[in-house]
Amino acid sequence: MKDLPAALRPREKMLSMGPQALADVELLALLLRTGLQGLGVLQLAEKVLNDLGGVSGLLHAQGSQLSAIKGLGPAKRSELMAVMELARRALSRELSTQPVFNSPQTVKDYLRIKLGALPHEVFAVLFLDAQQRLITCEEMFRGSLTQTSVYPREVVKRALALNAACVVLAHNHPSGVLEPSRADELLTQTLKSSLALVDVRVLDHLVVGAGGALSFAERGLL
Repeated sequence: MKDLPAALRPREKMLSMGPQALADVELLALLLRTGLQGLGVLQLAEKVLNDLGGVSGLLHAQGSQLSAIKGLGPAKRSELMAVMELARRALSRELSTQPVFNSPQTVKDYLRIKLGALPHEVFAVLFLDAQQRLITCEEMFRGSLTQTSVYPREVVKRALALNAACVVLAHNHPSGVLEPSRADELLTQTLKSSLALVDVRVLDHLVVGAGGALSFAERGLL
């Protein structure tokens, strides 16, 4: 890094031009700060992004994935995981202060960071108040939805306990394939009918993968 002209060093470049002027690898290099023997920090940052599939992969990376990359010791892993957790919390707070469908992309981004890189299938529910603001997002069931039952009764009980007026359902596809299955569609209708009995609306069901999120509402499947 010292061999670079001052204007090209990430820190100096950011201070003079703003963070938007930096490439992904330069932003990550600022977080990593140091490289390895024979591998500068920019080269290490490039390797991390290549190994994880870019910034999206980094945001969804699990601790085990980070620890498998040479050069990411406990301190660097802790800092990266802290940044990712701050991103999750920032999106969560944004959803808790305004109606979720004022910013549907924020909902997708939040769920992608929360669920997108999990190696196992998880069924989560965003419980919303009467103004469609986030109360909480909870993982209700874990495991392949074709093997692990999702119990509508438990979702209804939790919605009543939280005094939720509506919900957004979500589950991830670890395969990365976002296309909903017939079982996903049937489950959505079952939950929609069960929650309607206690006057709780299902606003959407999102299928999440590392590469994106698919909305049932946008597909006309609700």
